[in-house]
Amino acid sequence: MNEQRGLLRNALTMIGRNKRYIFWFWLLNLTLAEFGTGAFRRNAHAVLDHSLNAGGLVHGFDLGVFAELLFRPEFGKLSAMYMPSAYFSFFFFIATALFLPGVFAGYGFRYRLPREDFFRACGRNLWRFIRLLIMSGILMGALASALYEINDLIVDKAGNSTNELLPFELQTSDVILTFLIMTVLRIAFDLAEADIVLSDRRSVHKSVAAGFRHVFRSLGKLLGAYVLTTIAAGIILIAGLWVWNRLLPPESVILTFILGQLILLLLLIPRFWQRAVAVTYWQRNMVPAAKPESPIAPEAAPVLPEPAVP
Repeated sequence: MNEQRGLLRNALTMIGRNKRYIFWFWLLNLTLAEFGTGAFRRNAHAVLDHSLNAGGLVHGFDLGVFAELLFRPEFGKLSAMYMPSAYFSFFFFIATALFLPGVFAGYGFRYRLPREDFFRACGRNLWRFIRLLIMSGILMGALASALYEINDLIVDKAGNSTNELLPFELQTSDVILTFLIMTVLRIAFDLAEADIVLSDRRSVHKSVAAGFRHVFRSLGKLLGAYVLTTIAAGIILIAGLWVWNRLLPPESVILTFILGQLILLLLLIPRFWQRAVAVTYWQRNMVPAAKPESPIAPEAAPVLPEPAVP
């Protein structure tokens, strides 16, 4: 427990030294969201600015008014508004793969990482991170699908039982188990990301193998740290929604926007905290050992021929 607290404390200190990364990622997310929702906003303004039903969305959220808005002919096709958001979501995914190596490099040093070194780390590890993200997406997607299929089979079998609460209990247990298994995978790939950047390792599969090896070696400590940061994110989300529903008037669009962006900004802290935990663990347990230098044998003095006796 003391090691886990030290891990979280050191990672939080690391975030405090590099809090600008959280701000820039929030600004990137806000900018791409502005472009991605532009088509929906323009079409909604064209309809709601000339409709008396707009009060159902200004003074709260009326699901019937929102559904009627989507199916009105003058609103336009949904695909024309869905595709820009999908494109910019994919662009954010690529931008994350591009800038995350610089974040890991900044976390790995005690001084403020210069801008040139940040972008150098980003460019040097871009292809490595793309390969790692593809690998993690395939593995996590396949495992999540298998777990959901197993859960459906178990719940279907439990539905024939006389215990009415058994399907609900099994489904709840499966959700918790799936969360823990996916968290273990995330820890392993976070450790692999830290190892790729800080060790400058070209072989991605070796970093992934090292990540899985260490996550099972220190499973309790790492899993506990990630679960605690996830609980912190849940507390931030619940507190933000409570303030949104209880303290803000529905017609206050500006205050609602500010609160929503503040919640999103604060929700980035637990995720970057987890990355700092991975870097802190890497510095303590995964630093490659320096190869011992072989002693250099002294060169033998050249043997000179003796002068001939006259």
